[in-house]
Amino acid sequence: MERKSRQEAIDDLTLALLYLTRFNDGEGNHFDEMAWKNYNFESIERLDAEGFIIDPKRSRGGTYKYSYLTEKGREKARNLLKELGAMDSDLYERFEFRTIKPGEAEEAALVEQICFPPNEACTKEHMLERIAVAEDLFLVAIDRESGRIAGFLNGIATDEYSFKDDFFVDAGNHKKDGKNVMLLGLDVLPEYRKQGLGRELVYNYCRKEQERGRKRLVLTCLKNKVKMYTGFGFRDLGESASEWGGEKWHEMDITLNYECF
Repeated sequence: MERKSRQEAIDDLTLALLYLTRFNDGEGNHFDEMAWKNYNFESIERLDAEGFIIDPKRSRGGTYKYSYLTEKGREKARNLLKELGAMDSDLYERFEFRTIKPGEAEEAALVEQICFPPNEACTKEHMLERIAVAEDLFLVAIDRESGRIAGFLNGIATDEYSFKDDFFVDAGNHKKDGKNVMLLGLDVLPEYRKQGLGRELVYNYCRKEQERGRKRLVLTCLKNKVKMYTGFGFRDLGESASEWGGEKWHEMDITLNYECF
């Protein structure tokens, strides 16, 4: 490995830490990728100047406490961590994260049937209707080797604030320019689980919808999944009014853009 100066090493480690800890800022209610608390401030300035991050404090003045990874920074961080053998950086080599294509709708419906029990799974009919009207809100992870869908995260947009079961069965609730996205399913096939794929689907979805100006993402989950989604930065709002599948659910949300309030 090429020898680096102390300054280069600090910059690389700072960038790697920003990437590794980007899932939850510790406050539990806003997707901001990472707070720069306790990091080397001079390193933050250098990384900003080189285009690896965006530091609002440097570019806008004031007392902002967040720094955002650019696409260039994310790619470099993954490469650094791969060199160190420190993380599952090969996820981006193994999988393509993109919007679903119309010809993949039936495959997605099959994945849903595999991932959820009958009382919880979306029917094929409703899945096809949802993809037809809200294709841009259907993010898939494609196994580059096999070309199959390994997992996906999907939802519909609305200006409504709280989750209702009708979102699952009536794609007519979708409002293209809605400020909130109601997430209707995080699916990862059994053979791809416990590899961080669900986490990356959520992360990429948050980034994508934040950049589009959405206000919040809202979901419901069973009690045993609350800890997982909290780790992704979602806030537990308590027991939901949802009775989907005859189960008791928790409603959770994450704020993407405060200025939309």
